[in-house]
Amino acid sequence: MQRTQKQQAKAATRRAQRFLLAALTLVATVPSRQLAFAQMANGASDVAKRVVLVSVPDRKLAVLEDGIVLAQFPVAVGASDSPSPIGEFQIVNRVSNPTYYHAGSVIPTGKDNPVGTRWLGISQKGYGIHGTNVPRSIGRAASHGCIRLRNRDMERLFGMLRVGDVVEIRGERDEQITQVFGPAAGTGDGDTILASTQVPAEAGQ
Repeated sequence: MQRTQKQQAKAATRRAQRFLLAALTLVATVPSRQLAFAQMANGASDVAKRVVLVSVPDRKLAVLEDGIVLAQFPVAVGASDSPSPIGEFQIVNRVSNPTYYHAGSVIPTGKDNPVGTRWLGISQKGYGIHGTNVPRSIGRAASHGCIRLRNRDMERLFGMLRVGDVVEIRGERDEQITQVFGPAAGTGDGDTILASTQVPAEAGQ
């Protein structure tokens, strides 16, 4: 009988030791996991936002990340009586194959859509970066203020950017513009080609 009690006591002691070891392991593991999750969260917030730099005088757009130019595209900018907004903005929405609404007309996605196949809305209400159904306007002051690209270029640009990325539209050349786009060149201001206001339904207009 005493032997059985001793065996039970030893078994209980072993169980208590195993429990204590598990508890200590859990206490040691939780902070490290919390640290790992914190590091993951910080890593996500530290992802570099890309910058879209538009030079109105050059009729060009560049995508930069950490100061490195990833791509450049020729663009059309606002005409003299409907200039592009100047300043720093953010991308607020992304729309594939947008529907175009203006003055009671509705144009579905397709070759006749004035905003082309992609739309990137910016934080200046009513303005965005988009494709076009008038590719010969690229390189000119030709829009009602939006930044316009050839559809194939716009589709490539669309894939490079996300909501929250920065858009800087410069109305004059400066040191950064010169570094990114090179020396000033002729812009061909003589011809202006206008299309209807480029605001798809998804932009909230």
